[in-house]
Order: sequence, then C-alpha cells, then structure tokens
Amino acid sequence: MSLVLVAAAVAGGLALHRSTERTAVGEPAPKGPKVDLVARAAAVDKVLKRRAQAVLSADRSAFLADVDPANAALMQRQKTLFDNLQQFGFARLAYQQLAQQYDDAVSRKYGPSTYLVAVAMTYQIRGIDSVPVRAMLGYTFSQRAAGHWVLVSDRDLDKRLPRGSHQEAWDTGEVLVKRAPRVLVVVEKGEQQLATKLVKMATSAVQAVSKSWPGGWTGAGVVIALDDKVVRGADYTVQQNAEDALAMATWVYRTLPGEATGSGERADSYVVINPRNRSRVDERTLAHEFTHVATASYGAAAPRWLVEGAATYVEFLPMDGAADLALGKYRQQVRTKYLAKAKSLPPDEGFFQTADSSYPLSWLAVDYLYDRFGGTEVATLYLELASLGTTQAERDRIMLEHVGLDEAGLFRALKAAAAS
Repeated sequence: MSLVLVAAAVAGGLALHRSTERTAVGEPAPKGPKVDLVARAAAVDKVLKRRAQAVLSADRSAFLADVDPANAALMQRQKTLFDNLQQFGFARLAYQQLAQQYDDAVSRKYGPSTYLVAVAMTYQIRGIDSVPVRAMLGYTFSQRAAGHWVLVSDRDLDKRLPRGSHQEAWDTGEVLVKRAPRVLVVVEKGEQQLATKLVKMATSAVQAVSKSWPGGWTGAGVVIALDDKVVRGADYTVQQNAEDALAMATWVYRTLPGEATGSGERADSYVVINPRNRSRVDERTLAHEFTHVATASYGAAAPRWLVEGAATYVEFLPMDGAADLALGKYRQQVRTKYLAKAKSLPPDEGFFQTADSSYPLSWLAVDYLYDRFGGTEVATLYLELASLGTTQAERDRIMLEHVGLDEAGLFRALKAAAAS
C-alpha cells in the first residue's frame, strides 16, 4: 500500500496584488532616491515579456540578455533554467509583476535602485495542463545605464514565497523530460533508463484511472523523480515523509495562495516521488497518485478517509502491468485486524500518524460505498464533500442526502457488514 501525503500550501505572507507604490504589508518603505515607479514597472514588464517570449521561441540569447553578466553563478543558473524550460513544451507562458518587497540587506547589496518583486509565472504545458496555471518566484532587479533594468538575483525571496506554488521541477539542477500521450516524466539529466521506466508505469496508471474513475478521467499524469528532497509542495526532509512516503500529489494552482482565496484555487496535481523510496514505486502507486490528480479540482474539504480511500480503491483494482490482488481475502483481514478494534472512521487529524490502520479502514469504507451505491454516486458524493464539506455538520448533511448515512452511520454499517 502506498502512503500518500497531499501537501498543503502555506501562505508566505506576501501581498499578491499588482505592484504599486505600496510595499508588502508590514514592510518599511524603501529608502533612497525617488524612483519613477511607472517607468520602472514598464521597463521590468518588458524584461519579463522578453524572457517569456524567448522561451516560447527557443531564443537562449534573448532569455539571458537581461541577466547581470557580472554574476557568473546567476548566469549559469539562468542558462540551466532556460535549457530545462525548453524541454517542457509550453503552449503558454507569461510572467507578471506582483507586489514589491523590501529587504534592507538586499538593497545594501545591490544599491539604491534595487527592486525586489514577487512574480507570477502563468503557464500551460502542451498536452498536460487543461487550463493555464500559476507558480511564484522572486526576482531582484537593479537599474543600470540608460534606464536598463537587469536581473541581479533569483533567490532573495525564496524563503518568503508560498509553499506548494514555488520550487518547480525546472528550478532545480539539470533535468531530463520524457513524454508519452497524457504523461510527462521529469528526472535528473542523464537518467534515461529511469525516465523510460517511469513513463511506462505512468502510462499504465493513467489508463487505469481513466478506466476506473466514475465518468472517466481525461487528464494527464506528471511524475517528478528528482534527487532534490523539496520540490513543489513535497518536502522529504520532514522525518515522517522521508521515511514512509512513496510519493505526494502536489497541487497546481489556477490562482495562487492569497490571490483569490487564502489557500488558492486548485486546478490539478503533479506527482513528486520520494527519492529515498524511488525503487518501491510501481504502477499501483502511480494509479493511487493519479486518482488524487483526477480529483484535485474538486476542492480540499473532503474527509481524509474518502480522499485516501478512493485513491486506494482505484489502486487495488485490476490494471495492466500489475498482478491482480486477492481483495476478498484482504477485505476480511481489514475487518478482523483493524475494523474490530476501531471506534470510528479515521479522523482527518492524526490520519497519517496511524497510517497502518487509517489506509485499510478508508479503503474498506469506500469499497462498501462502491458495492452498495455504485461508482457514480461515490464520485458525486466526493465532489460535493470536497467542495462543501468544511464542517462536520456539512459533511453529515451531504452524506445523508446522497447515501442515507452520516459518517457515524457508515461506520456502523461497516461493522454490521463484517458481522454478517
């Protein structure tokens, strides 16, 4: 059984409105010579537009033209970034200034014209993203001769940006991107064999979820398998994640955290594999993850037992490239080993701390719902709970409306089914 932790974004405290004369909330106003803010905004907009167009037109020189030539480390990172971006195949790419930030140490380092700004990257990977999505980065610009603004740093805001909408796969070292229909895999440069293996497994898993999820799923699966322990919303430096997790389905945002809503509006998910447990990932692991991807746009309010139970249910179904599981025997084992000792469905709080029992019990609950009410009703229930189930009262109301059982009633039904 794969242990999957869906990482939540944590707001970084940045104001995400369009850059104006105001600095970020709580920051002191920058000191120094008066700056023509309108001219600066226009000049930096031109720089960002040139960089986006350079990626789309495969023009490396244009991408690097506005990078400080005296900063060799920055120049090398930007060369690697361009080479990485080229492999993803963007149908759309744009950069937008958000709020100016202020950091006295950064200003002292780069001079009085220093402009530290949060930037939104809007992109759509061809054949992968169904809608344009957004990520965040932070740039530091400085004015040079003749009003020319150049990029002098791409790291000064990293620790202040929202978790989960930053540190994309292309922001790491050199990568290799390999594609198949509805599949994109990212590995370290040179890891051709691993990429081929993951593409094959991901293709099988995409087909399995498309076939098994009620109503079908027409989305795509992105698998990121890098040596980096922090990519997107996945943090494998956290002890429990590092030891137990095989992979995480990390949210991709239609709007950024803090932009339209506090947690952001989710569009999709990309899967990030734990580098420590890479050898344990198989087709079933990815089918579990891609079920999270298929339901990512529903919302984040569904109870954890339903989120993980549905993913495990699909994971355990017959699929190409994986041996069939003895589900009847497993069902009885779960009833005997876990249900007999349980007092309720696994709660959201502490779910992953008791993963050995939480996952089997969640699977059993969804297995029961599928058997009694059918897949269409389960998917409809999931959709409504994910979008509206923010309180226990709402969850119970929605469940009673769809299946005639609240959470406590579903647990009693599981007990009764086991007894019979």
